[in-house]
Amino acid sequence: MRGPLGAVIGRYPSSDGTTQIGGIIRHNRKCRDVAFLIIFIAFWVAMIVNSSFGFNQGNPLRLTYGLDYKGNLCGDEHADPSLHQLELKYWLNPNQVYQSGVKDSQFKLSNARSICLLDCPIPSEDSLNWVCDYPEGDIRLSKDDWIDRNYDYFEFLTPEMRNASLQLQGPCYPVIFPSVNVYWSCQFIARASNTSLRHWQQMGGVNINEDIVIDKSIHRSINSRSSVLKRYMADIGKSWPVLIVCGGLLPLFLSVIWLLMIRHFVAAMPWFTVALFNILIITVTMFYYLKAGWIGNDAISPIIGEHDPYIHVFGRELNHLRAVAILMTFVMVVSILTSIAIVRRILMATSVLKVAAKVIGEVQALIIFPIMPYAVLAIFYMFWISAALHLFSSGQVVQNNCNSNCCAYDLVSKKVNCDRCCGYSIRYTPHIAVAIFFHLFGCYWATQFFIACSSTVIAGSVASYYWARGETSPEIPFLPVFASMKRLIRYSLGSVALGSLFVSFVESIRFILESIRRKLKVAGTTPDSWFGKMGYHSSQGCLRCVEWTIKSVNRNAYIMIAITGKSFCRASAIATELIMNNILRIGRVNVIGDVILFLGKLCVSLSSAVFGFLMLDTHKYSSGHNKISSPLLPVLVCWALGYVVATLFFAVVEMSIDTIILSFCQDSEEHQGTAQYAPPLLIETLNDQNEMQRLTQ
Repeated sequence: MRGPLGAVIGRYPSSDGTTQIGGIIRHNRKCRDVAFLIIFIAFWVAMIVNSSFGFNQGNPLRLTYGLDYKGNLCGDEHADPSLHQLELKYWLNPNQVYQSGVKDSQFKLSNARSICLLDCPIPSEDSLNWVCDYPEGDIRLSKDDWIDRNYDYFEFLTPEMRNASLQLQGPCYPVIFPSVNVYWSCQFIARASNTSLRHWQQMGGVNINEDIVIDKSIHRSINSRSSVLKRYMADIGKSWPVLIVCGGLLPLFLSVIWLLMIRHFVAAMPWFTVALFNILIITVTMFYYLKAGWIGNDAISPIIGEHDPYIHVFGRELNHLRAVAILMTFVMVVSILTSIAIVRRILMATSVLKVAAKVIGEVQALIIFPIMPYAVLAIFYMFWISAALHLFSSGQVVQNNCNSNCCAYDLVSKKVNCDRCCGYSIRYTPHIAVAIFFHLFGCYWATQFFIACSSTVIAGSVASYYWARGETSPEIPFLPVFASMKRLIRYSLGSVALGSLFVSFVESIRFILESIRRKLKVAGTTPDSWFGKMGYHSSQGCLRCVEWTIKSVNRNAYIMIAITGKSFCRASAIATELIMNNILRIGRVNVIGDVILFLGKLCVSLSSAVFGFLMLDTHKYSSGHNKISSPLLPVLVCWALGYVVATLFFAVVEMSIDTIILSFCQDSEEHQGTAQYAPPLLIETLNDQNEMQRLTQ
């Protein structure tokens, strides 16, 4: 059994009846859970080493642009030859593209001869256009002249070169099929130009296959899962101004405004929050409907730049947007019905929010304190996102090992070369998946750690206010926020690291199970029996419950850590016992208050998502270099960042309520059911008999 905490916090009566001074939140503290602090520091060192691997091996441009037949990255000005502004990958030999799409063919599209161009070639209406290899050897043309001539120097070829070109061995290749820029690759349209094809045949060129396979081969490569994932990651890099504004600055502004409104308009805030939440959830859902093409004509398109309006190219991203639109519809309906259900209980939230507003008014540094962890997290996220982009693009450019017929004319050696003519690809190291998972886990743990530190500091500040009888007492340290921060840094960082590790560990297990389920689904080996499906869904449900429980216990544990300086496990036990002993007294008030605060966080994060949609809908991100493949991931990242920022600031109210309620319970237990240190407003809220009867009906 735990003893009274009076000797730890505030004034307390001694055994002889005299009153002694224990001070506010003063105790013979010592460092707790030091081993986990050492583990956390070691983990950060490993994170830096892991990120340095990405910075050394990765190039985020690989997520957007392809490789040419020499292994150069399109758009790379340091390549040989320089490919500055030549960002589009174009496959020269249409027969090789066709062969790569034939069923059971051993030839792969990555081995088809490709170069980088400024724009996608189109067939001529009255003659035959050519696209020739990079000028070198006896071809005395500069790169700029080559571009100005639309990549055509066929008239300068020797008879030997012309004969090789008619055999589709280069250095020049006919433009028979129209092509369009699809995600920085020239997608062939299987609609051969009759005029160009007739000229080609009259010149004695070899037969060119005109089947729809030539279209599907490139389309299948562009729409592969790995290509889509790369484009999603590239979208994050292209939309970094949107992330800064909508994921950083906007939620900061909205969170501070919300805290100020809680301070001055506390009675109206629950109603305002519920109404605004419903408006925002409907708005975000409608934006997804717009981008999915179900409302209006603003659906996303994989084609970059101007193109024939009759050309339609399908992208896998559109399916993802439609799936999210359906999910958001379900969430919207459930949210609206839930909001209607809690309307009658909003008055309970109003009463408990008044107490938090009183605390914020007395300890005014609480409003600006979250800016400190916000700044730390902002720096961390900038480093983490940059490292993530490099990790996802890390690998070595190596030549493929193929036995295919890929002979092509070499302008330097002046002959047709059939040796080492295979294409290039990026070979990822075997441990890259582990490195990425480690990076993701580090982000989640670090986020939970900084949020926990912020919550603990706030709890210590609010406890100082409570145990000084809610007055501006000389026993409250000057700037109690900084006094609480000092205690955290000196004694309790290990306990906070342990608590945040628990949440991260459970979330990681859920992530691993979901990844295994997806792989089994792709492989077609998912359990078909009702017993297997029930076991999977039951495990997922249990892990969600465990995660929610741990988060709830952690929050109360941080409060007791701030007050008592105990270790994480001991503080969790104290907090849990206090809550269980007073569950009927505080349960419903606390739950309704948490619901309103959760809706407030969603209002801030959904506002970030709405403004993210608006910024991404501008010309800058819908065409040209910065065109994103889909607004899905940038908007989700804006939403997530907005939620994290809101969590930091809303913790001021959240932890104020929880700290005062826990302190009230402990105060009541130590003084035979009568709280001696509680501020009058709290006593009026929780201890009034009529109010309690209404709350517990």
